[in-house]
Amino acid sequence: MPIIFMKNLENPAIAPPEFYDLQLCPVRNVLAQIGGKWSLIVISHLKFGQHRFSELRRAMPDISQRMLTQTLRGLERDGLVSRKVTPTIPPRVDYKLTKLGVSMLEPLAVLSGWALEKRAEIEKSRKVYDQRSKP
Repeated sequence: MPIIFMKNLENPAIAPPEFYDLQLCPVRNVLAQIGGKWSLIVISHLKFGQHRFSELRRAMPDISQRMLTQTLRGLERDGLVSRKVTPTIPPRVDYKLTKLGVSMLEPLAVLSGWALEKRAEIEKSRKVYDQRSKP
């Protein structure tokens, strides 16, 4: 069901005020966390099953340990990822998608398919833009 915002009565040419408020806008509120680059990549890795923190870190060598920790905490806070600590030395920490996280795989697959289909077109646009923007 699409989200319907009331028309901005002060200026109908722009979005209503709640659209710009992170707390009031349901779309921004949810997408603020999952819309980040790393969140989608972590979710994509976890769709293949449970992974240890160290496995995720090795799978994404360009993410810092701090950023991975923050991303996993945010996804856990949103209920998309569960965290299981096994008390060993050193502690073993495993992450997996929750039922809510799994429900995100279908829309993510659509977005991923779109990205694959449009990648060449986007790269071409970037080259044209970059050439035009050179000093």
